[in-house]
Amino acid sequence: MKVIKITALWCSSCLIMNNRWNEILKERNIETINLDYDFDDIEKYNVGDILPVFIFLKDDKEIKRLVGEHSLKELKNVMGEVS
Repeated sequence: MKVIKITALWCSSCLIMNNRWNEILKERNIETINLDYDFDDIEKYNVGDILPVFIFLKDDKEIKRLVGEHSLKELKNVMGEVS
């Protein structure tokens, strides 16, 4: 599974989610791509105005998308769904 993480340095929700997301990453072996500055990929994945965005891919196909701030419990639930 691959997770694309779309954040921005100025985004307070992104900073909060980074701490939660890093805790999840400690528990699992997941590839994360950070697209802070790659505007072509942001358009490719149809990212809206609300950040952060987490796109879960399996075999390069999107299987789940989280937008905005979520609790650590919600993140763990989603990880259980997509694994």
